[in-house]
Amino acid sequence: MSDRIAHHRRYLMCRPEHFTVSYSINPWMEPANPTDTAKAVAQWEKLYETYLALGHEVELIDPLPGFPDMVYTANGGFVIDGIAYGPEFRYVERQGESPAFIDWFRANGFDTRVPEEVNEGEGDFLLAGDVILAGTGFRSTGDSHAEVGRIFGREVVSLTLIDPRFYHLDTALAILDPVVEPGAEPGIAYLPHAFDEASQAELQRRFPNAIQVSDEDGAVFGLNSASDGLNVIISPRAKGFEAQLRERGYNPVLVDLSELLLGGGGIKCCTLELRGARE
Repeated sequence: MSDRIAHHRRYLMCRPEHFTVSYSINPWMEPANPTDTAKAVAQWEKLYETYLALGHEVELIDPLPGFPDMVYTANGGFVIDGIAYGPEFRYVERQGESPAFIDWFRANGFDTRVPEEVNEGEGDFLLAGDVILAGTGFRSTGDSHAEVGRIFGREVVSLTLIDPRFYHLDTALAILDPVVEPGAEPGIAYLPHAFDEASQAELQRRFPNAIQVSDEDGAVFGLNSASDGLNVIISPRAKGFEAQLRERGYNPVLVDLSELLLGGGGIKCCTLELRGARE
């Protein structure tokens, strides 16, 4: 019997009404391959309904025509303690999303900070206990790591991604324990060879009990998952990761977002965590 606890979470999502792949800004995007918007919406709705069924709170931001990647709300900001650090997208194709996310944070009562540095929100910033893990190499720049540290007043650990398939930190590393007792090691899972040697060494030092997943599971975006501390929403194709989670006492919940993977995003990409001041 697992002693893990499911913690109530609050998320921001965006219905993929305009989803398609009309350009390529990551290795997963092939505009020549057809996409099915209705299928993407149906798969997204399954994820949305799963969160609600687990007792979580889901807020919605309106999708904007002309921005098919807006469904990937994780890139739209980073929120801790009621402070929302807005995004500054690297590629022009997504830059029009930034004002929409910043306006949403302001309208919903967050202490909203407009970034000076290129960053793609929770795509590259993940909270592990009291420490911010920060990805760089493809999207967010190193200067954004200093900026996020100043804004939140927390230690930032920079991790360098080296495999273009895993261009955001949340494609190569998952936070399994969103709430951690002081001094305890946060549960994480990661794909070692997505990182350079220095970053691998740092992860091994800080998280000696982490789950290390196979490339097979990483390549189906198995790590692009969301966890409440007990239930971990993952791709049904990540069979090895599913077994590893069960061995550690987590409850894998399988949700297929294969259509949205055509745009280079999965479960976590569609899920921005909204952490209030009470946390």
